[in-house]
Amino acid sequence: MMWPDMLWWILRQKKRLSSNKIFFFLIYLSKVKPFTMAITHSIPVVDLAAFTSGDATSKAAFVQALGKAYEEVGFVAVKNHGIPDELIADLYKYVQLFFTLPSDVKRTYELPELAGQRGYTSFGKEHAKGFDAPDLKEFFQFGQTVEDNDPVSSEYPDNLVVKEIPPFTPTFFNAYKAFEKSGTSLLQAIALYLGLDEHFFDPQVHNGNSILRAIHYPPITKEPASAIRAEQHEDINLITLLVGASADGLQILDKQNNWVPVTSLPEQIVVNVGDMLQRLTNNRLKSTTHRVVNPPREMWNTSRYSIPFFLHPRSVMPLDCLESCISDTNPKEYAPITAGEYLDERLREIGLKK
Repeated sequence: MMWPDMLWWILRQKKRLSSNKIFFFLIYLSKVKPFTMAITHSIPVVDLAAFTSGDATSKAAFVQALGKAYEEVGFVAVKNHGIPDELIADLYKYVQLFFTLPSDVKRTYELPELAGQRGYTSFGKEHAKGFDAPDLKEFFQFGQTVEDNDPVSSEYPDNLVVKEIPPFTPTFFNAYKAFEKSGTSLLQAIALYLGLDEHFFDPQVHNGNSILRAIHYPPITKEPASAIRAEQHEDINLITLLVGASADGLQILDKQNNWVPVTSLPEQIVVNVGDMLQRLTNNRLKSTTHRVVNPPREMWNTSRYSIPFFLHPRSVMPLDCLESCISDTNPKEYAPITAGEYLDERLREIGLKK
């Protein structure tokens, strides 16, 4: 029984239990387990429709709300995000089907030379920056499909078609485009908040190197070495869009160094700042540390699924700190680097590239 449940039970028994009995019962519990209340966290909620279809006042209010949330928390929940519920449901359905395929079938979609950027990556291959222990997950990645004559297409490997599940690849394609559209709108709002032209990011993310990743955290079958399914980390990219995971577990590190759980309503997606955007804004917008913890022991036999969209720019985008984000009180923190160079560096740090 968790502490909130225990306290609720005590309150319900107050007519049956004397004050002395309740007092000594609480003393007993405090000796069995440290008497600490769970910390909960409500991230700011914004309505993307206010920006994409609202009037000038609504649009300006959205820009300020989003920007301030990213300065203070680094995470927001977004409603009216434009990604159809049916598409999300189909995506999760086919993702779960894929991960139930036999291991030898899944491994036919694992190509080490692609550094996990397309297709399947088996359990235990990726670890967080600064940690040697692998995360307790397997995943599948789907990347950019260039539909015009943009020469950037030569930089991208083809996506792998999962033959065993015919709707899998077209569903990923449709979801990718929907996430990309919503993410572009959010970046337009961020540009305005930073005092830039609304379309500052548009040419950089058009046919950008974004990734749609489906993650499976399998059931825990033995005592884990740690309580972490995905160790604490920050995302590499500009922003990450995450549709509701199939189970709790996501936590962020707040300014007081407390790990606090983050959840969103079914109709919302969670969107957070990545390191590329933090770097570009010279730490003005926060790439918040987060992790995925193991479930309670009674839920070890359950899987967890999560589908983030990592919105990346084109590899040639310079990540030089914006002049508007540099001042005497906030001096320049980062040396110049391109998005492609930075991604390559980080992939090596997390073990996906040798």
